[in-house]
Amino acid sequence: MPEQYYKEALKAGQKEYRACIAKGVSPVLPVLDDFVPDERVNIGIRLGTIQIPAEFIVGTKTRGRTTSFARNFMPILDEDTEFAMKWKALCAAHLKDGIRDPIKAFEYMNRYYVQEGNKRVSVLKFFDAATVTAEVIRVMPEPGTPESDHYAEFVEFNRVTHINYLEISKKGGYRELLRLLGRDPESVWTEEDRRRFSSVYHYFRAAFDERSGGRLSISAGDALLVFLKIYPYEDLRNMDSAQMKKSVGRLWEELKLQQEETPIEVKPVPVEPRATLLTKVLTTATTALGLKVGFVHDKTPETSGWTHGHDQGRRYVERVFGDKIATASYFDAMASDPREVLERAIHQDKCDVLFTTSPVLLPASLRAAVDHPDILFLNCSINKSHRYVRTYYARIYEAKFIIGAVAGALCEDGRIGYVCDYPIYGQIAGINAFALGARMVNPRSKVELEWSSVGGRRAAAKRLADRGIRLISAMDNAKLYESDAAFGLYLVENGAPTRLAAPLWNWGVYYEGLIRQILNGAIRAEYESSSKAINYYWGMSAGVVDLSLSDAVPEPVKRLAGYLREGISHWIVDPFVGPIHIQSGDTVGEEGRAFDLEEIISMDYLVENVVGKIPEYEELSSTGKATVESVGVEPAKKPEGARE
Repeated sequence: MPEQYYKEALKAGQKEYRACIAKGVSPVLPVLDDFVPDERVNIGIRLGTIQIPAEFIVGTKTRGRTTSFARNFMPILDEDTEFAMKWKALCAAHLKDGIRDPIKAFEYMNRYYVQEGNKRVSVLKFFDAATVTAEVIRVMPEPGTPESDHYAEFVEFNRVTHINYLEISKKGGYRELLRLLGRDPESVWTEEDRRRFSSVYHYFRAAFDERSGGRLSISAGDALLVFLKIYPYEDLRNMDSAQMKKSVGRLWEELKLQQEETPIEVKPVPVEPRATLLTKVLTTATTALGLKVGFVHDKTPETSGWTHGHDQGRRYVERVFGDKIATASYFDAMASDPREVLERAIHQDKCDVLFTTSPVLLPASLRAAVDHPDILFLNCSINKSHRYVRTYYARIYEAKFIIGAVAGALCEDGRIGYVCDYPIYGQIAGINAFALGARMVNPRSKVELEWSSVGGRRAAAKRLADRGIRLISAMDNAKLYESDAAFGLYLVENGAPTRLAAPLWNWGVYYEGLIRQILNGAIRAEYESSSKAINYYWGMSAGVVDLSLSDAVPEPVKRLAGYLREGISHWIVDPFVGPIHIQSGDTVGEEGRAFDLEEIISMDYLVENVVGKIPEYEELSSTGKATVESVGVEPAKKPEGARE
């Protein structure tokens, strides 16, 4: 029997050898000595005798045996060689008693290179052994590269868990995994912890591998990270094999998205669908049946200008569409379980479309969307990559740029205050656009930044007033019917605010445009024609963003604002054109090139004439923390490993 097994192993080795030659890659095993200097090997860390994943054993320490194996550790020497005789003898011993003597190997970047025991590895791999017993020395890479930094995250994860069979490619992914598992990043796992997780992981991996069939480029660890963001660990532990396979299947589009280099497709304007027979049938059916549209809010119109604005948008579309749609409102969803609110909207009220109007509702929206693929979910946020939930947000930075120019023209001492709510994607672009608009008109202007999510809006405004700043850009949404003068850009004179300019979020126009695209099949067509997450990011050109100017603004400044508004609406004026100087002293963007929307959305820095900083996680209010965890920029997020 060992003779037959060697024939099969030799055939597999020769096949791999030829395939590598055809691909233009080395057909033999990688050699650690070829790319790691001796001085790093000599200061390796002894890990003792451990079980190592057979699939991660990829090479040898020295060149001695590279001519005996193909890249998959299968033999390539003829059957009558001494090597073949020894391989067969090891095979016979393995079949009788098992291979028990540990190999010796070096671990480098979570891959293993054999010093002693290459034939043992070959035999064990041939029989599909999951692990190999090995005496291991860990070789640390040179620090200071993204790869070595990510490997250091793995080493820290391995230190507390002793898990070496799971790989995550995302920066911060290992710390995020611990958080999703509900584990303290500093607590060493017990044997029971490891056994329990290993069981769950291998059931999950079996379901993932069966569904993937090797067609996805992401690892099972990457897939698990996505899975745990939707299904809690306890749910995963309680799933049997059939339930896990079903859940992986439901989540497949989300898993496929992880292999996209740029996972988000930004839609800057409404589009008309290409008419097909399918879209005509679906559009006719939807219109005939009527569309039930639900709006789910985290707060109430009485307590939140943001919620009030969205609810006014709902009332607007009711008037526009008449009996073609029906709407339902769900307020204060975060006061209870938002998932229960969404389930009620689906099962009890029979909603076909659900708009969730706050980033903090995104996690619940995602879980509900996975569980109910026939319901269309849209969340009001930006820069999130989810296939099952489209996101929508307004390019409010366009209005902010114009209002910044107005402020620059009116400020006498060059000092302008700015109060922002949350350090999230979209808001940072608004701060920067405002500051660039002010500097365009007044090169000496400084924008002094405060955050309402740090101590409250009134405290933020007071900090500015205490520094003698009288011209302030504050709330984007008035609390009640825009009766608060300290809204938008205002000037404080004799202790009283006078409103000068304000950005306008035309949510009614936005919802009208989105619902039309649902009714005419455009949103369905966009989803089916793309493999990416869809982010709607409409602005002045679509009529969803505008600004108002009070009579207190001088006529020449009004004309300037009008010119800028027309230019932005017709894509002639762009607030962000490189190079732009930022607080760190660096420049971003190329000379004369307008930033693309992805660059604007993902801004996590402040331009140089902003005085202030992006707040740290611990400084934020509880609502601020919840919002930042969903859609916050990286500088404001709490380190993954430090979360409760």
